[in-house]
Amino acid sequence: MDNETSTGHVTRKAVLRAALAAGMAAPAVLMGVPALARTLTAGEAAPALTPACDDGDDPTPPQTEGPYFKPNSPRRTSLLEAGTPGIRLTVSGYVFGLACKPIPGVLLDFWQADTNGAYDNSGFRFRGHQFTDARGAFALTTIVPGLYPGRTRHLHVKLQAPGRPVLTTQLYFPNEPRNNTDTIFDPRLLMTVRDAGGAREAAFDFVLNVPQDPGPSPSPTPSPTGTPGGTWAAGTAYRVGDAVTYGGPGYGCLQAHTAQAGWEPPNVPALWRLR
Repeated sequence: MDNETSTGHVTRKAVLRAALAAGMAAPAVLMGVPALARTLTAGEAAPALTPACDDGDDPTPPQTEGPYFKPNSPRRTSLLEAGTPGIRLTVSGYVFGLACKPIPGVLLDFWQADTNGAYDNSGFRFRGHQFTDARGAFALTTIVPGLYPGRTRHLHVKLQAPGRPVLTTQLYFPNEPRNNTDTIFDPRLLMTVRDAGGAREAAFDFVLNVPQDPGPSPSPTPSPTGTPGGTWAAGTAYRVGDAVTYGGPGYGCLQAHTAQAGWEPPNVPALWRLR
């Protein structure tokens, strides 16, 4: 779900996301990305065989709902109210299916803590739902949520494509000290966040387990060969700048964390950068 792979190459989804944002077809020659049916301009015919758009992304992983979800939130794209304290935050992105096609009409139901780390359980402050537009895009205006004991900073969200099961998950902020101690934290759910004149702008693209035609290739491109292992080890507490090897290549740590199985350097570019 990142814009770059662990080798630094721009992913197909990044090209498609940029094309969607610009309202134009993605150039087929860019970074060797093949043309897809949905990147064609109006009037162009789809190729006889449309290549798969799998750039290594699995469906967005689910996470616990937690104790503070409430149904029947108001439909709105802004959770701000008059006099709302906190650092303004905008979160935008796209919702894709398994063939990397955007999905319109997806329900997204967001809820979060206020700037003091408290949830509104009697009303609907910092709660709201919306739907993706015809391009599969969404945008939320809110504030950076506060902290409360036991958890790192996060947003909750439920997603449901028309006629499909609900995905419940959470979104996280990079470089938060508590990311390393929160047992629920998953680096695959890190947003891309940047400062914007005293506010924050975040981006995240969801991938739902929704079959699409054409679906992913039955013969995906094999992973680079190499002997697993090296100096990286699950259970080790790594700090920013630590260097490890895994499967041959070397990696530098981008964010302090305690390594877990499944978080091997090639799998989590949010935590490790190829040297």
